Amino acid sequence: MIVGKLAIVGTGLIGGSFALALKQAGAVGEVLGVGRNPARLTVARELGLIDRAVDWAEAGQADCILLAMPVGETAAVLKNLAPHLKPGAIVTDAGSTKLTVVESARAALGTRFADFVPGHPIAGSEQSGPGAARADLYQGKRVVLTPQAETRAGAIATVRALWEAVGAQVETLDAAQHDRVFAAVSHLPHLAAFALVDDLAQRADGDAFFRFAASGFRDFTRIAGSSPEMWRDIALANRDAVVAELDTYLDALQILRQAVDAEDGDALLKIFSRARTAREHWMKTQDS
Repeated sequence: MIVGKLAIVGTGLIGGSFALALKQAGAVGEVLGVGRNPARLTVARELGLIDRAVDWAEAGQADCILLAMPVGETAAVLKNLAPHLKPGAIVTDAGSTKLTVVESARAALGTRFADFVPGHPIAGSEQSGPGAARADLYQGKRVVLTPQAETRAGAIATVRALWEAVGAQVETLDAAQHDRVFAAVSHLPHLAAFALVDDLAQRADGDAFFRFAASGFRDFTRIAGSSPEMWRDIALANRDAVVAELDTYLDALQILRQAVDAEDGDALLKIFSRARTAREHWMKTQDS
């Protein structure tokens, strides 16, 4: 057993899967659930994701607390939690952005900031809520930790051990680098999918487009089924990096537009071939 008592703030896909996998691995004793939606906490308990629903005071007495709610709620949650943290309690998170989370934790936790381990599991689904949780969600997936200079070594080791217990591969990154990388490979694709679906839906003849859309459209837009609240918060929390990636992507689209408009087949073939080669190389690294 790694920790005797774990508290989860947000018992949906991410938090619920973490708790369920740790229970199955025998890595945790009791799991407590905290959240703003009592009905969801009841479902989480019925599904065996948590053992009890508790308030902030009791959650702060856990050995480790995972924040698994939208990143926009981080500051408020930490403000509620901070006064109740027992000595040595570790706080970690699963947010998709890190710089703003670190700033919120530093402000809310004060001298307890050394017990905060920023984290981000690179796993998920367009589904949400306790019913989407599954014990194998993190098997073979990467988890990025972005510890700060002050972060206590023992806290990092415990959080690393918890993620490894659920089958994840743990890596570390600088928080700013993390946000730049994920603005490009995660946040931008979600925004692009949302934008395309919304554009078609707003057209007067939008029904015709959706009626004839097939597997390519389905695959590209799958992530537009993700939580709007969560992705609103991510886009705003990582604003600078996301805006930079949007500008770069718009430049790339403009190059494509010019090539199509000019009937420049050679330019299109060069771009498409380069992209295909890069993707095939990436896929091979995923399989190895």
